[in-house]
Amino acid sequence: MQQNTKQNNTVPLIIIGVLFFLFGFVTWANSSLMPYLKISCQLTTAQATWVTLAFYISYAVTAFPCSWVLGKTGLKKGMMYGLLIMAVGALVFVPAAKTRNFSLFLGGLFVIGTGLSLLQTASNPYVTILGPIESAAKRISFMGICNKVAGAVAPLILGAIILSNVDGLTASLAGMSAAAKEVELNALASKVITPYIIMAVALVVLAVGVYFSALPEMKPADEEALNEKTTHRSSIFKYPYLWLGFVALFLYVGVEVMAGDLIQLYGNVLGIKVSEAKHFTTYTMISMLVGYIIGIATMPKIITQAKALAVSAVIGLVFTLAVIFAPGYSSVLFLALLGLANALMWPAIWPLAIEGLGRFTNVGAALLIVGIAGGGIIPKLWGAIGGYLHTSMGYTEARASQMAFWIMVPCYLFIFYFAVKGSKAGKTV
Repeated sequence: MQQNTKQNNTVPLIIIGVLFFLFGFVTWANSSLMPYLKISCQLTTAQATWVTLAFYISYAVTAFPCSWVLGKTGLKKGMMYGLLIMAVGALVFVPAAKTRNFSLFLGGLFVIGTGLSLLQTASNPYVTILGPIESAAKRISFMGICNKVAGAVAPLILGAIILSNVDGLTASLAGMSAAAKEVELNALASKVITPYIIMAVALVVLAVGVYFSALPEMKPADEEALNEKTTHRSSIFKYPYLWLGFVALFLYVGVEVMAGDLIQLYGNVLGIKVSEAKHFTTYTMISMLVGYIIGIATMPKIITQAKALAVSAVIGLVFTLAVIFAPGYSSVLFLALLGLANALMWPAIWPLAIEGLGRFTNVGAALLIVGIAGGGIIPKLWGAIGGYLHTSMGYTEARASQMAFWIMVPCYLFIFYFAVKGSKAGKTV
């Protein structure tokens, strides 16, 4: 019987794995979009961080509506609708590029993020439910590998298309007339059109594939399988560990985006050429892949989800201090190595926060999805702090950006607290 269950779960997990690959490709493409839009739309570093804010804030705005939609459509149709919404967002990039309108780019990113919010709200509890809660982190780690492989590939592919020869262009822009500069920037902006049309078509094809797939429908009653010790409390506010998990997830996504998306922008600020910096996100993703492999090999047999999270937080704290104090390339290297520290955080935080919610699982999942907004807010604060230190305090832009990474220290400290104490607050043993 157990063997049949494993076989029955294999196909759904493969399908969800494909979706997680898609999440990663679309999400980590933003790392190349920031330096690209900074040049093509003539932005400051702080302005370029609006890319992450527009993308990730969509999760906070739409997570609970998405939970309501899934209650009406079911998970399978909800995933299909999410993919179609993402396709619409990708197509918004066409008029945005033709007009070189930064606000329109941000609108497209918000729509893509909305589709992803619908997909994530459905897929994450799905993975948690497909097996015992004790091994949920292992299953989520496998999904993380799918996500981060795409994250390693996306900046290489997109960067090769939209960031090719930009070092020479940037150097020559200062000496151009206004008319010639406009022509060159319009040509640069147009490079994004073809990749995002292809992405839109692929999303539509995948949506059709999901609709006709063998992915079984999960019903609210299935959520009781999360834990035999499920408690039946009167309100979602009666689960303090869920709310602490929400804060931990908010902070985690923030530091993950700092290491994955901002690393290219940070490299540019340090004076590293775009042709080199466009590969930095891939280095972060590779270090995350190493972390996921370690997690799959060790959890839960060798180390529990909570202990893995605590160790990860300590490593993250150490590497953050190295980012702040190390010079040049070494600082970028430690920022990339934060991928190793961050890898097991999502797989550990999610099941620790959602365990035992029973009939509140859908609402709890939506709350955690709202926490993804940290990926927009914390990098934006980094940009604001760096801008203030540069313009008002007299630091060079490079040193100001480096000092702004102090914002990650309290993030890792709280994640450590959640691992050792917060994840147990109010939980039935």
